[in-house]
Amino acid sequence: MTTWLRSALFNAFFFGFGATYATLTLPAMLLPRRWLMVPIRFWAKLVVGALRVICGVRTEVTGREHLPKEGPALIAAKHQSAFDTIVWLWLLPDPAYIVKRELFNLPVWGWLMRGSGQIAVDRSAGASAMRHLMRAGRKAAAEGRQMVIFPEGTRVHPGEYRPYQPGIAALAAATGLPVIPVATDSGLRWGRRAFHKRPGVIHVHVLPPLPADLRREALVQCLEDTIEGAMKLLPSSVEPVDKSVD
Repeated sequence: MTTWLRSALFNAFFFGFGATYATLTLPAMLLPRRWLMVPIRFWAKLVVGALRVICGVRTEVTGREHLPKEGPALIAAKHQSAFDTIVWLWLLPDPAYIVKRELFNLPVWGWLMRGSGQIAVDRSAGASAMRHLMRAGRKAAAEGRQMVIFPEGTRVHPGEYRPYQPGIAALAAATGLPVIPVATDSGLRWGRRAFHKRPGVIHVHVLPPLPADLRREALVQCLEDTIEGAMKLLPSSVEPVDKSVD
């Protein structure tokens, strides 16, 4: 089966069946939030499984011992692909993503994000957005949730650079949680807005937590150095960057 056909089948599953599944999940919003997370997390497992079965894209997670089996945590992950917004629903028991507020306006998916307690930030709101992020972070930590933030602020193509944003330092200061860095090469297999899903392995490398007592500027710099350094050690780092992922 050609890569094009595999990708077409997966995209039909992801968008077509995904929309139907999300709609059927809406009644679960009447239940407590943790019950709503059950079908959402199951959907993430289906996506990871379909990616492997249909497209031949496997997910390899290393450093899993650094992730909590329960209780609050703060994960700062490299962001190259839509895959990164799904995989943590599979890996964590009760994840709370930090997302841009516009996503809450999406029909069905936005409603589910709001109902499942994801944390929306209005990036145009300046200091008030940071205060909201800190309040929401403290609340999520008190509820024992695992927060996932993408410190670059958006998806970044493999091989490209974008400076890390200070929101992660604000969250760490507000919650007192150590920051768990994560490197990944997901963009090589599932590119940004890309039709093709390329066979191979997506590596998700979870690194040891950074000290919780670092100053804000030092934390952001240490996080960037740690993740970007780990990116160079991933098995895929020897592969040429494929610019056709756009």
